[in-house]
Amino acid sequence: MARGQRRSTRTNVQKSPEPSPPSNRSPSTAPLDSEPSKDIETCPACPTDSVDVRNPYSKEQWIRCDICMTWYHWRCAGSGGDVDAVDKWYCKACLDTNPALSITFKAPARKSFRKRTQRDYANLNAGLQSDPRRWIRILEEKSIKNDPFKRLHGGDVGIHWLEEDETAMTEPVVIEQPDGLGMKMPPADFTVDDVVKLIGEDTPVEVIDVASQSTSPGWTLGKWNDYFNLEPEAREKICNVISLEISGTKLADMILPPKIVRDLDWVENYWPSTRKGKGHVYPKVQLYCLMGVTDAWTDWHIDFAGSSVYYHILRGSKIFYFIRPTPDNLAAYERWSGTELQNYSWLGDMVDEVFKVELNQGNTMIIPTGWIHAVYTPVDTLVFGGNFLHSYNVPTQLRVRNIEIATQVPKKFRFPMFTKLCWYVGDKILRDLKSASGTTLPGRVCDSMSALADFLVSEARVLEGVNEHGKKDVKEQIPSERVKDAPAVARELRWRLRFAGGYTSEDDSGHKSRKSDAKKRKRTSSASPTLDETSGPFKNFRPKLWDSFVEKSTDLETKSERGRRPQDDESWVEHWTDANIADGAGEMAEVESRRYTCIKVRRTANGLERQRIERVVEEWKWTE
Repeated sequence: MARGQRRSTRTNVQKSPEPSPPSNRSPSTAPLDSEPSKDIETCPACPTDSVDVRNPYSKEQWIRCDICMTWYHWRCAGSGGDVDAVDKWYCKACLDTNPALSITFKAPARKSFRKRTQRDYANLNAGLQSDPRRWIRILEEKSIKNDPFKRLHGGDVGIHWLEEDETAMTEPVVIEQPDGLGMKMPPADFTVDDVVKLIGEDTPVEVIDVASQSTSPGWTLGKWNDYFNLEPEAREKICNVISLEISGTKLADMILPPKIVRDLDWVENYWPSTRKGKGHVYPKVQLYCLMGVTDAWTDWHIDFAGSSVYYHILRGSKIFYFIRPTPDNLAAYERWSGTELQNYSWLGDMVDEVFKVELNQGNTMIIPTGWIHAVYTPVDTLVFGGNFLHSYNVPTQLRVRNIEIATQVPKKFRFPMFTKLCWYVGDKILRDLKSASGTTLPGRVCDSMSALADFLVSEARVLEGVNEHGKKDVKEQIPSERVKDAPAVARELRWRLRFAGGYTSEDDSGHKSRKSDAKKRKRTSSASPTLDETSGPFKNFRPKLWDSFVEKSTDLETKSERGRRPQDDESWVEHWTDANIADGAGEMAEVESRRYTCIKVRRTANGLERQRIERVVEEWKWTE
């Protein structure tokens, strides 16, 4: 057995199972004016004709032979390196006697190769990373525009607003006075002390250290209240509370979100009422209490799953900085989020423009889907708000969800039970479309919900695939008490939404074509649904047009091939959409490809119909 450090010295070097350990000497025990002892212990490998120049006050490293149990100085008998890395060690005499023996070493410690955010150590050494006010200095140097957003009266914000104004819920809106919003809030003199009384001082709370933008552990509401009530100059750190969800508490009884929020909220309208409330697990994101102190800063972010937000300033004020959720800006956010760029880059420099909005006590703001924003707190502030998903911008909600997956946002920071909620929404919309009353959807909603149907179809395809792990994950998210046949629900929903939106489709490929006129289209195949002109297109709808559907894929193939890199202009699109792009030009790239084969069969009046579709998916990666 190897020993990394032997704290004793010995004079007897003969083989002994229990060597006697004389006392160790160290500078702390030796008189400062005394000379070191010349009686230095030796080992069998010590040179007899050399002078020992070792520091007598240093701790000697020893190692024991696992055969003869004799102790040696590591500096005399070892081969250099770290003695702690040795597992089995044998002296030279034992190795000569038995050549089959060999010295072994411990396995190296496991290392994680997961991508980690790197720190800018130059700034750390300069004290910039630990300065919670550094963002304020950054803002002073940046070009920021005054916001162009609408100021509305509370009574103007309702379903009629969404139906009449095509820009509704596409940009933030500020409601300076809450009258007419159909919202209930605590009185203006409500304080953080009252929050603690209603929720309990022992309630754990997640507190953000503004300097590092990371969670500070060990906080309760009572401890936070003591901190919040300090004068700003007495606070050692600047902290922020932005995620205290209060559903089910006495404080929740004092708050009611704006009516427009309740009318749109998926959780409010589509999650079964029998599966909400005390004792049930459901998405609790509608009621948040936010408490920020002077100079608190929340860095750039998008609310989980691109959810929209209502935000009411009960006391204090806030300053918001907004970036539009354009495709280019979202792509820049994805590159920036969760990478080392966050530590030394200002996201505003990577996008087209940044807007500034100031909110004061009594103001309410609604932030639509996907808007990138950062928040500064100029004075101690108490805010109530909440998140909600809705049917007017599903594509962006799904885009933000994909960004969260790509940037490896932990599940605890994503919208809870997002996929299950989507199935509840899809099932209810399908029931409404099939109802005898002939429910119709506004044009914006119909186009938006088509993205939801496509998402659910993609989930259904995983369920029908060969990946057992993926199938298990998808199945767990399907509310089986409500959705009995998930693939049928997803495909019928997509079919009906296309007809409701003025599109027709013959297959499962996802291709859509706009109807050329208002006449209903008849299908001539006896295996297809018959559309009766008098009863409408949905009378004889059959969810499963094909009797069997099989999809197969080949193993991933990797090869090297030359190709032209995409450029900033649009010419690359024409090149890469050409049927024959293998012209041998461009730079060497690694190409990963997989071939998918889809076979569908169904009976017809004269026999059967078989459809065979092949597609090849390639991913080109340039190494330099």
